[in-house]
Amino acid sequence: MSCQLIAYTILLAAALLDFGLGDPWGWPHPVRWMGAYIQFVSNRFNYGQGWPIWGQRLGGALLTLSLIAGSALISWGVVSSGMQISPLLGWGVAVIGTASGFAGRSLRDAAEEVLAPLTSGHLEEARQALAKYVGRETTNLDPPEILRAVLETVSENATDGMMAPLFYGAIATLCVPQLTPLPLVMAYKAASTLDSMIGYREPPYTHWGWFAAKTEDLLTWLPCRWLVCLVALSSGQWQRVWQWCCRDAPKDPSPNSGWSECAYAAALGVRLGGVNTYRGQTKVKPFLGKLLYPIDQGIILSALRLSRRLYLITLALTGGIALLGSKLFSI
Repeated sequence: MSCQLIAYTILLAAALLDFGLGDPWGWPHPVRWMGAYIQFVSNRFNYGQGWPIWGQRLGGALLTLSLIAGSALISWGVVSSGMQISPLLGWGVAVIGTASGFAGRSLRDAAEEVLAPLTSGHLEEARQALAKYVGRETTNLDPPEILRAVLETVSENATDGMMAPLFYGAIATLCVPQLTPLPLVMAYKAASTLDSMIGYREPPYTHWGWFAAKTEDLLTWLPCRWLVCLVALSSGQWQRVWQWCCRDAPKDPSPNSGWSECAYAAALGVRLGGVNTYRGQTKVKPFLGKLLYPIDQGIILSALRLSRRLYLITLALTGGIALLGSKLFSI
């Protein structure tokens, strides 16, 4: 079996493991270690407070580069060490590690955790469940706003939680199969974790997290556009996805989340965005899409099915290219 096919088998097994098992509670997830490192360094240097702006940005850049490069190198080293003991051990480590970089099952479980009490009329329980997954205040949200928050979370995280890690796993499979998909998946996961922890515009993160935010934006740009193209083609609403995204997505301050949310809004015929409250401050997000249908449980389940379809298409295309490449190189 060629290196590409072995790498693809690891990628496929990791995807199946994620969809079947997800992240078991209490599992020593790599993101926890990444988060601990980010927190330790940031606290140790007090987020660069008191330094000149260039110094804060430089400190944040060194933190960002060290975690991304370190995550990739440590992942490669762990797999290589396992390979020296037994190829099966090395491949097993690669599968489990790569699966931890995907969030397909976790995203679905989070949506269902909010929908279950909401459907049964337990509004306060639904608000509390939602608060675990979104940054906005949920205390006073009514059912339509809870449903909007869930759909926005599903559509935004379809890129950074699902498609982007899979995209870089596919790139590794096709371009550097000897490494296995794990190092590039972990490198992207490090960038995503950095952005979620320090990539904010308010103090003390403003300059300390500037480089992390820009790096995550850059690394997510291409996977996000790939997701939008797949949404347009697989939903059968390619013209509406194209028109609504070109019209509304640039209004969002993020170069990526607006595009993924708008693509889902167009595919499902709904409108996202509006008034949100964060730590007592009211912020108005631009409207994305048009309200052709009200957001209900069926719409959210359709969004989850759409995400799964995009995932499977990407896996199938990666496998086809890997198989074709192995045949061409064997000639």
